[in-house]
Amino acid sequence: MPAPVLLVVLLAAVLHASWNAIAHAITDRLIGFALMGVTDVVVGGAVVALSPAPAAASWPYVAVSAALHVVYSLLLMRCYRIGDFGQMYPISRGTSPWLVALGAAVFAGESLPVLRLLGVAVISAGLLCLVFAGGVPSRKQRTAIAAAVLTGVSIAAYTTVDGLGVRQAGTAAGYTGWLFLLQGPAVPILAFVVRRERLWSQARTHLWAGLTGGALSLLAYGLVLWAQTRGPLALVAALRESSVVAGALIGALVFHERFGRWRVLAAALVALGIVVIAL
Repeated sequence: MPAPVLLVVLLAAVLHASWNAIAHAITDRLIGFALMGVTDVVVGGAVVALSPAPAAASWPYVAVSAALHVVYSLLLMRCYRIGDFGQMYPISRGTSPWLVALGAAVFAGESLPVLRLLGVAVISAGLLCLVFAGGVPSRKQRTAIAAAVLTGVSIAAYTTVDGLGVRQAGTAAGYTGWLFLLQGPAVPILAFVVRRERLWSQARTHLWAGLTGGALSLLAYGLVLWAQTRGPLALVAALRESSVVAGALIGALVFHERFGRWRVLAAALVALGIVVIAL
């Protein structure tokens, strides 16, 4: 992989962990995610206006992926409401490639060579360390961990759908724009239904943080799309998940969460396992 592409992927990983940290830091998570949804709509609309329409065969994939992204956002809100960032972020990101590797072997009949099996084992060890870093999880922690694992399931699902859909679209930009445009309104509409006349006054408090988080999210996604046109897809996808290490570091250094050192080491194991799977 060329050095500039490698640096771009690593930057995207840090940006991804950063926007998740912003989402965690906003105390009113419904408002925070609603503002990010507004960013999706604005940027998605601009991309749609400037890009060719996706081929008809890709529209079912766009619709399913948009629904899965909404589920992902709701699960992520739940994770950050009840769990520590340094634990929730690596578990949710690390679960996805682990599930994809196992699912491909079980349901698609793909072989699981020794190196990939080793990667699965390393990720499993890292995830177990993340779960038990502070001892046996309490009931509240178990609920948070379950939400993080389900978030990882949703990531694996929409990643698979997008991988199939964008190949049918004939235009990556058009596919992405419509995806943003369709998924974006869901959480803002939910926030309006729940908060109604209080929405604007509450949104103003978190306006810049929410919009900044949304912008970083889209920038991180755009950088990865660019990198996928310049480097090996599997390696780009794997290196992107080095964000789990950045997430664990942010949890320890920014949020001052307990067991930070062990979570950083566990997240490093997860990232290593993801890279091994991609080799």
